[in-house]
Amino acid sequence: MGEVDARSGAPARRERRAGLVLTISLAVVVLAATSTGLLLFDQRSTGADALRTGGLAAGSVVALYALWLNDRRRRVEERRQELDQRRQELDQERYDLERRRQELEDRRTDHDRDRADDERFARAVELLGHEADQVRVGAMHALAGLARSRPYYTQTVLDVLCSYLRRPFDHPKWTLPELLPAGEPPSIAPELERERHARQTAQRLIIELLPTRDDPNPPIYDLDLTRAWLERFNLADRVVGRIAAYRCRFRHTTNFSSAVFHGSVHFRDSVFLGRIRATGAEFHRTVELRGIRTLEPCDFDRAWFARNADLKRMSCASSWFARDVEFGGELDLRSARLDGGIQLRLRAPAPKALLDDLLVADGSTLPAEWDSAAARQVQPHA
Repeated sequence: MGEVDARSGAPARRERRAGLVLTISLAVVVLAATSTGLLLFDQRSTGADALRTGGLAAGSVVALYALWLNDRRRRVEERRQELDQRRQELDQERYDLERRRQELEDRRTDHDRDRADDERFARAVELLGHEADQVRVGAMHALAGLARSRPYYTQTVLDVLCSYLRRPFDHPKWTLPELLPAGEPPSIAPELERERHARQTAQRLIIELLPTRDDPNPPIYDLDLTRAWLERFNLADRVVGRIAAYRCRFRHTTNFSSAVFHGSVHFRDSVFLGRIRATGAEFHRTVELRGIRTLEPCDFDRAWFARNADLKRMSCASSWFARDVEFGGELDLRSARLDGGIQLRLRAPAPKALLDDLLVADGSTLPAEWDSAAARQVQPHA
């Protein structure tokens, strides 16, 4: 590059050298001509005056050349600056083109990835209907992996897994006690057991996809489990949005301890064959336990109900513990039947309590302010 620049600059140097020689020659001629002319045509001029005047004329020629040379340098510098500016503009245009090309490439990559994810999702959903339980379990894990790698799929995957749990399922282990046949327990078909384990996998993956209370700014996801049959359903320390579990059947312990529900909670007409543990749970919206049936003790100690709690017509065969609870809205216990008794102690009086036809067992503990205001409504029940 240096040799090219040197070769390209050689003509300019030769031109400057020739111009300098010509200027000096012209200055000498002007000096001689001016001095000679003054001595010939001006009798009053001395030789010194003629030489001085000729020198001034020769200097003017050199000065004119210097001015011309400076002007040329200025024009060259301006041209160079224009070329540099144009080069910078071209570099910026090239950079913009490269950036746009990279953006297009990134969008194409994202589009290809999204298309691959969509195909992966569709294939996994299709495999949920496969006859082999191991294929269905693999499809569930594929969906959960997709939700972990692509968080925007999480709610959709949760909806699909909940839909799987809502499929018709009739298993003898969920049979109500009064409906159990006398004598030997009924035999269970192997395919029912395999389906039960597959459903346990779906249930476990749902729980794993939900954020915990320790997560900063956790996303809120909704669950729709209407008419699902669940086993050891454990939302302890999880953060949930709205949960709809109408007419569900829960086997073994159902654990909501320290869970946070940001949406409304609906368990209307559900049956709990095992315990309910909801110690320290937070319910930020309406809670509906209307018409539920429980067979084992229920623990709601230190729970917080920010809005209305609808407990109408619930039937509890065993103890119900609700000590140090707080109700921010209306508490509706009308027509509730608490055969196992209730231990209810409020951190603060409920804004409104509806107690018509409430039946509780002897030995129950109720807020003191209810003794006079609702004495006729709260009756011992053996």
